Amino acid sequence: MQTRRWTNASQPQTLQIAVFLLYISAAFGILFGGFLNPISLAIAAANVGAGYGIANERKWGYWLGVGITGLAVLPYLLWLLADGLDLNLLIGAMFPVAMFALLVHPQSRDYQRIWFR
Repeated sequence: MQTRRWTNASQPQTLQIAVFLLYISAAFGILFGGFLNPISLAIAAANVGAGYGIANERKWGYWLGVGITGLAVLPYLLWLLADGLDLNLLIGAMFPVAMFALLVHPQSRDYQRIWFR
């Protein structure tokens, strides 16, 4: 019997938290980014897809999550290079940087490499 799940308690804590943050990021993107904006909607769908793929131990979900969070970190990195360190930069970058760090953590990478199909 094949099960589909939104979360997976058997995964390491780093992946579980990353999945929750991907779902929360999608919800915030829809609520505050505008559900009428197609780009915000596509990013939210990618976040949900990545979280769902990771919860179901799919490599495409993991790599989608790494890619989408990497793209979310990029504007903050460019802002840091252009304007220097700023409190608004630090507060805004916490969420995407945390997601990216959780996904590329050695515990997450090792689990993904061994168990994901």
